Amino acid sequence: MRAIVLQDKEQSLQVQEVETPKPAAGEVLVRIKAAAFNHRDLWIQKGQYAGLRYPIILGSDGAGVVTEVGDGANEHWLDKEVIINPGLHWGDDPNFHSKQFKILGLPDNGTFAEYVVVPASALFNKPAYLSWEEAAAIPLAGLTAYRALFTRGKVKQGNKVLISGIGGGVALMAMKLALAAGAEVYVTSGSDDKIDRAVQLGAKLGINYKINGWHKLFQSAVEGFDVIIDSAAGDGFKNFVDLANLGGRIVFYGGTQGPITSLNPQKIFWKHLNIMGTTMGTPAEFEEMVKLFETHQIHPVIDKIFPMADAEVAIRKMDEASQFGKLVLQGF
Repeated sequence: MRAIVLQDKEQSLQVQEVETPKPAAGEVLVRIKAAAFNHRDLWIQKGQYAGLRYPIILGSDGAGVVTEVGDGANEHWLDKEVIINPGLHWGDDPNFHSKQFKILGLPDNGTFAEYVVVPASALFNKPAYLSWEEAAAIPLAGLTAYRALFTRGKVKQGNKVLISGIGGGVALMAMKLALAAGAEVYVTSGSDDKIDRAVQLGAKLGINYKINGWHKLFQSAVEGFDVIIDSAAGDGFKNFVDLANLGGRIVFYGGTQGPITSLNPQKIFWKHLNIMGTTMGTPAEFEEMVKLFETHQIHPVIDKIFPMADAEVAIRKMDEASQFGKLVLQGF
């Protein structure tokens, strides 16, 4: 089969012929119709991710058709259109993942190929109203956003939600899901254009975090936030403590700006704040996320669709941080 192979760190993504995998007991073979990028793919290419191994076929997100089932895998999946939950072996405790937890695309070969082998337990029916490209855009970002919003953040109708770094896949997914749940959504970005586009999609207000004192502009416009979803952390994280309402929930799923510094403990305990980290989610949350998409007929935001052979062009676009939404690859 053809696959996009990363031979080593800081190498370009290349189309290569590799052996088609065979499903073992409890596994299935999926013919990939579309796949999508996440930032972990870029970090793996740069050698900035844990547990690196090369060569590797990247890709956590994928949608396709089941073409073969291994022993013990439910035969009803054969020929079904599916999306893949990339979070494998979560474990029995819904509060945190097991030591065996891993994400498709490292250490196991991922979805940037004609075929991928995954556990049958990772399969979910593809929502019929979505295109292949839209379905492939959902899994990792949708699951991360769902758990951050609803399991950790406990977002309810009427809540005021602030989402940082709008334009990224998870942030836009969180905005779409929060709006579907009846929340008021506000956003930050370093790009005025991305803020304008988010407002067109339903955000109430956006402020550029490059403005000195940006959080004070929010304070003058909004009476605090019930839930804040962040992916950057860093020194600016302390501003969220000022922006949060009493009993507010601050949830973060990334740390692209480095360690969180200069938090005022008095403000945190006096406001009864909850500051929580989150990563991916459970199979049950994945199922609930898909149901929310179907109930509200939500379409993920896609920046651009590339042929699978142009994976290196797509990942360079991600490296430039110029995208607004997901970068998707059409299957070979």
